[in-house]
Amino acid sequence: MENGIVRSYLESRGFRIPSSTWYNYIDTYMQWYEGEVNNFHNYNVYNGSTYTKVRRYSLGMAKMVCEEHANLLMNEMVRITTPDEAFNEILHSVFRDNNFRSCANNLIEIAYALGTGAFVENKTIDGLPVIYYVRGNMIYPLSWTHGRIKECAFSLPVACNGKEAYYIQIHSTQSGQNVIENVYIDAKTGDTLPLPPGIEPIITTGYVRPLFQIIRPNIVNNKELDCPMGMSVYGNAIDQLKGLDLVFDSYMNEFVLGRKRVIVPMSMARIEMSKDGTACPLFDPNDTLFYVYEQSQNGKNDLRELNPTIRATEHENGLQRLLNITSKKCGLGNDRFKFENDGVKTATEVISEKSELFQNLKKNELVLGEALTELTRAIAFLTGKDQNIEVSIDFDDSIIQDSQSIKNDNIDLVGSGLRSKLSAIMNINHCTKEEALAELKQIQSENMLSGTPDDWFTDEGGGQE
Repeated sequence: MENGIVRSYLESRGFRIPSSTWYNYIDTYMQWYEGEVNNFHNYNVYNGSTYTKVRRYSLGMAKMVCEEHANLLMNEMVRITTPDEAFNEILHSVFRDNNFRSCANNLIEIAYALGTGAFVENKTIDGLPVIYYVRGNMIYPLSWTHGRIKECAFSLPVACNGKEAYYIQIHSTQSGQNVIENVYIDAKTGDTLPLPPGIEPIITTGYVRPLFQIIRPNIVNNKELDCPMGMSVYGNAIDQLKGLDLVFDSYMNEFVLGRKRVIVPMSMARIEMSKDGTACPLFDPNDTLFYVYEQSQNGKNDLRELNPTIRATEHENGLQRLLNITSKKCGLGNDRFKFENDGVKTATEVISEKSELFQNLKKNELVLGEALTELTRAIAFLTGKDQNIEVSIDFDDSIIQDSQSIKNDNIDLVGSGLRSKLSAIMNINHCTKEEALAELKQIQSENMLSGTPDDWFTDEGGGQE
């Protein structure tokens, strides 16, 4: 939910930020991500005498869609490297200290849900690089050109001097310099609070670029074309998400309402007298099998059994069709999800380079790759290295080509003299040249110890690079 206190503070400073209408969209996307949407999953039904509160069952597909995008884009196979091996060690140390692998995956997931996310870099009081992972409802663009955000404010709920507060970090340009302004405001009144010890009010970064990077799905924000914020990956699939939950709710109710019941006439039920002298049937209050009805006037008081037919197949077919439509609308292709006996599963087969999923994945990698490159350069700057360092981002292509196929292809190429062993190891293990060389030396050493020659690692059939 958008914070009106933060918005009021920024507007009082004269900053131009996107309209509150867009943040209302973000609120809706957040509700779908949480799987609990007001007036849809919780609603009232009139039963003929009164209104009854009902909760609709949910598949939670909005979150699952975002999880799938995040897992395809940022997984353990993604490698971020530079030509400077010494800096690579520093970079990976900063990533470990900031739990980057896990947090970056989580940030992409929530950014694809809300439309926007951001990496924000700074230094701790001790001078160590720190990475903040900020979701869309805490991002306030201040200036932008062609959809690229140049200045931005980020807010975080904190405790300050025993009070609930918001920490606002404002990244702007003043007199041609990139600066960061630190502000704490009271969460209730919006009044400015004293800064904690060691926090400077304004810091001139000395960096040629902003110390933040925006990530978002690489799709047009068709809700507000002039807004620099990104579009939720399921922002145009809300009707499909509703359809999925409507069918799933009906599917679940088939079993809830279709359970076996035995209709028992009053004359056949055990009777006890209540305190007011009324005769009542005596059943276990937790027993839902039996239902007692008044004795009929015609004397037909047969015990009857209700055993409704469960329409499971029809519901499952409907769910699968809706899953296909939703998957396509959310950029994952037609057949990414399967409804099976134990729930919704993700397809694991290798995808074609011509498929819609592959094309959308590559399109989204353009935005994420740029953000990761600028994040790496920001860390280089904060650690005293070259801020224009060359950065290589290798995304995971295992969904395109089977790993065993990669191994077989490399073995054939090395055997025919068309590829070096070093290049083959780099291709198979997705590693750097130095790592591949160390692996090759280790393999050769083990072969010599065992006394078992391996043609693939002898001088025949392609040499080292």
